[in-house]
This record gives sequence, C-alpha cells and structure tokens, in this order.
Amino acid sequence: MTLYRYGTETSDAIKKKVRVFAILVVVSFLCLWMRIWYLQILKWQYLTGLSENNRVRMVTLPANRGMIKDRNGETLVSIRPAFNLYLTPEDAGDLTSSLDKLSQKISFDRKKLKKEMDQSKSFKEVLIKGDISRKEVAFVEENNMSLPGIHIRAEPLRNYVFNSLASHTLGYLGEISKASLENQKDSSYKQGDFVGKNGLENIYESTLRGEKGYKEVEVDVSGRELKALRKLPPQSGNNLILTLDVGVQRKLEKLMSGTAGQNLNGSVVVMKVQTGEIIAIASNPSFDPNKFAAGISPENWNALVTDEWHPLQNRSVNGQYPPGSTYKIVTALAGLEEGVIKPDTSIFCPGHFRLGRGMYRCWKKSGHGFVNLHDALVQSCDVYFYTIGHRLGIDTIAKYAKRFGLGSPTSLGLSQEKKGLVPTTQWKLLNKKEPWLLGETISASIGQGYNLVTPIQQASMMVAVANGGVLLKPYLIKRIEEPEGRSRKEFFPSIVGQLDVDPDHLEQIRAALRDVVNGARGTARKSRLKNIIVSGKTGTAQVVRMKSNEELAKGEPIPVKYRDHAWFVAFAPYEKPEIAVSVIIEHGGHGGATAAPIAKAVFKKYFELYPPAPSPPELAPKAS
Repeated sequence: MTLYRYGTETSDAIKKKVRVFAILVVVSFLCLWMRIWYLQILKWQYLTGLSENNRVRMVTLPANRGMIKDRNGETLVSIRPAFNLYLTPEDAGDLTSSLDKLSQKISFDRKKLKKEMDQSKSFKEVLIKGDISRKEVAFVEENNMSLPGIHIRAEPLRNYVFNSLASHTLGYLGEISKASLENQKDSSYKQGDFVGKNGLENIYESTLRGEKGYKEVEVDVSGRELKALRKLPPQSGNNLILTLDVGVQRKLEKLMSGTAGQNLNGSVVVMKVQTGEIIAIASNPSFDPNKFAAGISPENWNALVTDEWHPLQNRSVNGQYPPGSTYKIVTALAGLEEGVIKPDTSIFCPGHFRLGRGMYRCWKKSGHGFVNLHDALVQSCDVYFYTIGHRLGIDTIAKYAKRFGLGSPTSLGLSQEKKGLVPTTQWKLLNKKEPWLLGETISASIGQGYNLVTPIQQASMMVAVANGGVLLKPYLIKRIEEPEGRSRKEFFPSIVGQLDVDPDHLEQIRAALRDVVNGARGTARKSRLKNIIVSGKTGTAQVVRMKSNEELAKGEPIPVKYRDHAWFVAFAPYEKPEIAVSVIIEHGGHGGATAAPIAKAVFKKYFELYPPAPSPPELAPKAS
C-alpha cells in the first residue's frame, strides 16, 4: 500500500515536471519568435544599415569653397589640397594599441578625439588631425596594415595666399559649433564642418560654401576602400570679386608694420570718392587666418585672445576714437551754414579761450593771433573753433555731424560695426542723467569730450567733402561669379544721403584742406606729393588728460598707452578727387608727424597704379 502511494506520487510529480517543461519550451519559443519579429520587422532597417556599413560605406566628398579675388582678378583666398587623418572606430580593432603606435610619430589631441568618438556612431569617421605633413603621411602609409581603421583622405583646405593680408576683412574659418548645428536649418551641415566665422567668409557663407558630393565605396573588414560603386560629384562655391586692390593693400599693410620691426597699431581706409568702393582697408595688429583653416590649436587661440593689443579686433569698423581736430571740418561747415561766421571772419587767438573760470588752451601756447577760417583750418587753431562751437551750441554741431554720417554705422557689411557717438544735450540726460555743460561744447567743437568716430566713418566723411556733398555707402564686393566665371550678381554705388549745404561753403573748406598739405604753414606738409595735390586734415586725439610730463616720474617718457592718437584724413587729387584716405595710428602722437606720411605713401602707390589726368595749370596750389 505504501509502495502504491509512493508510485502514485512519483507519477504525479513527473507529470507536473513535464507540464512545467512544456510551458518553458513554449515560452522560450515564444520569446525567440518575438525576438525574431523584433529584429526582422521592427529593426530591419537599422540592422540592414549596420550590415551594409560592414561592406558599403557612404563617403562625403567636400566641396571646393569659392575663391576670393581683388578688383583685378588676383587671388586672395584659394583652395589647396591637404591630407587629413581619419579614424573609423568600428574598423579599428585594438584602438588603444593603434593610437599608441600613431602617437609615436604624430601628435594629436587624444582627449578631444575620445570626446568626438563618444558623440559619433561607431562606423562614422572622426578626424584625428587635419593637414598632416608629408612625413606623417608616409608613416601612416608604411604602417597601413598595423593601423586598421585609420586612413588618410586628400581634401580641399582654405588657403589665404598673402597670409595676414586683409585678414579682418576676409575673415577666417572655424569648426561649426554644436549650438550652431542645432539651430542650423540647412541639414547638409554636419559636425566637423568648417564654416565662416568672421569677415566676408561669414557674411557670404552660403555663397562661398558650395554643395557636398557623395560616393558609395566597398570596403574590407579593416575599413580600407576596395572600389567605388556610385558617385555624386560636389559643386564648387561661387567666387567673390572684391573692390580691393591687392597692390595698394600690400603697400599700406607694409607701412603699418612700421620701421625697425615696430608695428603701428591702428587702421587705414582707402575709398573711391565717386563710387564708395573700398580700395584698401587694414587694421593692425592683424592675424594669419591660415592658422584657423585646419583648426586652430589651443595655444595659438589663447595667444590671440590674451594679446593686450587685441589682434582679432577690426579697428576699421569697430574701433571708436575721439576724432580730434579732424572734427573741425564739421564745426567749420556748421559755422558757415548757420551764419555765425563768414569765410573772412577773423578771430583773435591769444593761445587760450576763457569760459567763466575755465581756460581752454590752444595747441600753440603763444597763440595764432588774428586768423580767418582758412588760416584756422590750415594751422588747426583750437581757439578759433572753440569760439565757433560756443556760438553754435552742441545740438547744432551734432546736426551737421550726423549729416556726414557720424553717429551711425556706414553699413559696410562687416560684422560688429560700431556707430560711434555724436553727443547732444538729450543724449547726456538719457545716458549720464546730467545736464549738458557749456564747457563740454568747447571740447566737443575740436573733436574731444564724448565724441567718438570709426575710421570707416572718417573715410566716408572725406568722400562727401571731396565729391561735393554726396554721402555714399561704402562697399567691398564688385560682383559674385559662378565657378566657371559667369557673373551671378553685380554691386553698384549707392547714395545714402546729401549734406544739403551751400556748395560755396564746402569749396571754402576744400580749399583750406588743400593748403593744410600744400601751404607754407600747413600741419600736414609731410603728406605733400610732387605731382598730385593732396587735401587733408590732421588730428591729435587725447587719450588721457595730463597737465604735463611732470605728472609722471621725472625723466621718464610718457608710456605708450597714454600717448595721443594720430589722425589724418585726406583726398586727392584736389581738382578732380579720386580717392579719400583715413589714417589713425593709436598712441602715435601728432597726426602730421605719424599719420600723414602713411597717407602720402598710400596716395603715391595708388596713383602709380592708376595715374590721374594732368592737372590744369590754373589749379596749382597756393602758399598760405
């Protein structure tokens, strides 16, 4: 009986186990079927892609970026071939061993590489190093079999032919940021692409960049290409033809390099009087955009951004300076137009101007004696313009300054252009919460105080003086060309305003500016040319107010950062103006001594390249 029960219990247990086993089998097959369904139905596209990437790869073919040329067709920015080193992580095998071997001969940022690999898919290429040397190319090729997944690709690299020439205008390239990539509507941009970061490279990014191409290639297990299956060629970007003349540009940048290796910080702008075309524009110190083309190193970047003279700043459009005595052109025209003076109005200069308890000194301590408008501009008499400014008032002076375009951007198109500052009574109330003081008008009348201008505004002002009162929009692009050379878009002169003044008043000022350079007492005699009549105005812009050198340590010279800025603005030829020039040398002292000789050399170079028509003999300069 006991045996029977035991046998019965054994039979029931076996049946129970069979049922459990059967359930497990069914569940296992169900799970297996569901996994097959998941892989075959839901994930088939993804897995097919992975499988294809083990055999067929889609390779991007970068487009040649459009060239940038000067007005005569000379190439400023081109493309050159570069060898770039890439890694495909999936094909790399023992990645640590490969990178260790590679680092024996080639230096690269391993931390950056790891970060980019973490952010990329395993079968996507990651750049190890751009523009490697031929010696490094030879090392990789010789060790090709022991460096799986690591390969070289020849790709176009931006090439700035004259290195730092016009670098602030041309701009530079940089790798597209993650934020820009997320905000970018154009899906053709990918991580690792280089885009225009500044200057014309940035402004005309869509014009210059071109369109990428693609090719399908068959690869082996190490990622080495076996053969091309299909190919869609890239399309080159369009070319920019600039208004710049490379000969004039090179000359003025050489002048800014100074003598004995001493660089002159500042800006020079050369602009055509009848059209507004920019013939040359330079800001110093500058930089070499070639250092950015393949990705700038942290060391080079830190050197640029920590430099106390700010080489990345484009002083031509965002450098703001007191205009100094160049502003006397505005004050003089305002005085004539408002009738507070006539050309022959004579004012006595004893070397100072009194206003209440305040005394405002002329640059010439002994004074100029009795001077009229012509003599006051030629000799740059401060007291004469103190007197006019006091009679006019700050708001009237500001009205004429704004007619010249001061206080507003010129809309040249380069990024971060500043608007300068034309002070008024209302401006001070809004910004300083204080009323305007009469003494501030005295300073403002000779371009000091709150007045601020940019070099491009000064050039634009002189264009209006030279051409009879027409304010032109300055521009840098003559046309956009397709890669084959066909013109795609032309750019033409644009009038943005009129001075709306008596032509005789403007001619009085022009005649005085002629004798600033050519007269016996002119402050810009160092800019005089033998066969070309130059007209201009010097200026010395005070940086800090100091009573005398005694405020500094006895016997020590004034530190460079405290010295005055040197201005010279001019146009030539006097009888039929062709170009206007604006020169500012930071901490350069007197405009006639430092800035005027630079303008003279620029005029000389320009007229060597573009000789003017002979001057009528009756318009020869007269000594004052």
